[in-house]
Amino acid sequence: MTKDYSVKEIFDKIEQALNENPKPIEGINAIYQYDLSGDDGGTYQLHLSGGEAKVYDDSPNQADCTLQMSVNDFKEMLMGNLSGTAAFMSGKLKVKGNIGLAMKLENLLRQYDVNQYI
Repeated sequence: MTKDYSVKEIFDKIEQALNENPKPIEGINAIYQYDLSGDDGGTYQLHLSGGEAKVYDDSPNQADCTLQMSVNDFKEMLMGNLSGTAAFMSGKLKVKGNIGLAMKLENLLRQYDVNQYI
Protein backbone atom coordinates (compact mmCIF):
# COMPACT_ATOMS: atom_id res chain seq x y z
CA MET A 1 0.00 0.00 0.00
CA THR A 2 1.29 3.42 -0.99
CA LYS A 3 0.93 4.90 2.49
CA ASP A 4 3.50 2.44 3.86
CA TYR A 5 6.28 3.53 1.51
CA SER A 6 8.58 6.52 1.82
CA VAL A 7 8.30 9.19 -0.85
CA LYS A 8 11.74 8.16 -2.17
CA GLU A 9 10.56 4.54 -2.50
CA ILE A 10 7.41 5.68 -4.31
CA PHE A 11 9.41 7.71 -6.82
CA ASP A 12 11.74 4.73 -7.37
CA LYS A 13 8.66 2.62 -8.14
CA ILE A 14 7.24 5.26 -10.48
CA GLU A 15 10.53 5.36 -12.36
CA GLN A 16 10.51 1.54 -12.60
CA ALA A 17 6.89 1.43 -13.85
CA LEU A 18 7.47 4.08 -16.53
CA ASN A 19 10.65 2.43 -17.80
CA GLU A 20 9.13 -1.06 -17.89
CA ASN A 21 6.34 0.24 -20.14
CA PRO A 22 7.73 3.29 -21.96
CA LYS A 23 5.09 3.45 -24.72
CA PRO A 24 2.87 6.09 -23.01
CA ILE A 25 5.85 8.39 -22.33
CA GLU A 26 7.30 8.23 -25.84
CA GLY A 27 7.43 11.67 -27.40
CA ILE A 28 7.20 13.49 -24.07
CA ASN A 29 10.17 15.67 -23.22
CA ALA A 30 9.50 17.39 -19.93
CA ILE A 31 10.86 17.90 -16.44
CA TYR A 32 8.27 17.68 -13.68
CA GLN A 33 9.19 18.86 -10.22
CA TYR A 34 7.33 17.81 -7.09
CA ASP A 35 7.70 20.03 -4.05
CA LEU A 36 6.18 17.90 -1.29
CA SER A 37 5.56 19.26 2.19
CA GLY A 38 5.10 17.44 5.47
CA ASP A 39 6.77 14.41 7.00
CA ASP A 40 9.07 12.71 4.48
CA GLY A 41 8.61 15.63 2.08
CA GLY A 42 11.20 17.05 -0.23
CA THR A 43 11.85 18.00 -3.82
CA TYR A 44 11.85 15.39 -6.57
CA GLN A 45 12.17 15.73 -10.31
CA LEU A 46 10.77 13.37 -12.90
CA HIS A 47 12.61 13.71 -16.21
CA LEU A 48 10.85 12.28 -19.26
CA SER A 49 12.90 12.23 -22.43
CA GLY A 50 13.37 9.86 -25.34
CA GLY A 51 10.90 7.34 -23.91
CA GLU A 52 12.83 7.08 -20.65
CA ALA A 53 12.04 8.22 -17.13
CA LYS A 54 14.60 9.29 -14.54
CA VAL A 55 13.85 10.49 -11.03
CA TYR A 56 16.12 12.79 -9.05
CA ASP A 57 15.63 13.49 -5.36
CA ASP A 58 16.57 17.12 -5.71
CA SER A 59 16.18 19.77 -8.43
CA PRO A 60 19.21 19.58 -10.73
CA ASN A 61 17.43 21.23 -13.69
CA GLN A 62 14.90 23.94 -14.41
CA ALA A 63 11.46 22.31 -14.30
CA ASP A 64 8.86 22.75 -17.04
CA CYS A 65 6.09 22.15 -14.53
CA THR A 66 6.24 22.27 -10.72
CA LEU A 67 3.61 20.59 -8.56
CA GLN A 68 3.36 21.65 -4.93
CA MET A 69 1.35 19.58 -2.46
CA SER A 70 1.55 17.70 0.81
CA VAL A 71 2.97 14.20 1.00
CA ASN A 72 -0.44 12.89 2.16
CA ASP A 73 -2.25 14.44 -0.83
CA PHE A 74 0.43 13.09 -3.19
CA LYS A 75 -0.13 9.57 -1.84
CA GLU A 76 -3.92 9.98 -2.06
CA MET A 77 -3.56 10.98 -5.72
CA LEU A 78 -1.40 7.95 -6.49
CA MET A 79 -3.93 5.64 -4.85
CA GLY A 80 -6.69 7.17 -6.98
CA ASN A 81 -8.51 8.68 -4.00
CA LEU A 82 -7.89 12.28 -5.09
CA SER A 83 -7.95 13.58 -8.65
CA GLY A 84 -5.49 16.21 -9.76
CA THR A 85 -8.36 18.47 -10.82
CA ALA A 86 -10.08 18.20 -7.44
CA ALA A 87 -6.78 18.79 -5.64
CA PHE A 88 -6.07 21.85 -7.78
CA MET A 89 -9.57 23.31 -7.39
CA SER A 90 -9.52 22.83 -3.61
CA GLY A 91 -6.07 24.41 -3.24
CA LYS A 92 -4.37 21.14 -2.21
CA LEU A 93 -2.29 21.25 -5.40
CA LYS A 94 -0.51 24.30 -6.76
CA VAL A 95 0.97 24.25 -10.25
CA LYS A 96 3.74 26.51 -11.49
CA GLY A 97 4.86 26.59 -15.08
CA ASN A 98 3.09 24.72 -17.85
CA ILE A 99 -0.33 23.67 -16.54
CA GLY A 100 -0.94 21.73 -19.76
CA LEU A 101 1.95 19.45 -18.82
CA ALA A 102 0.38 18.88 -15.40
CA MET A 103 -2.87 17.78 -17.04
CA LYS A 104 -0.94 15.55 -19.44
CA LEU A 105 0.91 13.96 -16.51
CA GLU A 106 -2.28 12.97 -14.72
CA ASN A 107 -3.65 11.34 -17.89
CA LEU A 108 -0.29 9.66 -18.44
CA LEU A 109 -0.03 8.21 -14.94
CA ARG A 110 -3.57 6.81 -15.22
CA GLN A 111 -2.22 4.48 -17.91
CA TYR A 112 -0.03 2.83 -15.30
CA ASP A 113 -1.11 0.83 -12.30
CA VAL A 114 1.61 2.26 -10.10
CA ASN A 115 -0.01 0.54 -7.12
CA GLN A 116 1.03 -2.86 -8.50
CA TYR A 117 4.62 -1.76 -7.88
CA ILE A 118 3.91 -0.32 -4.45
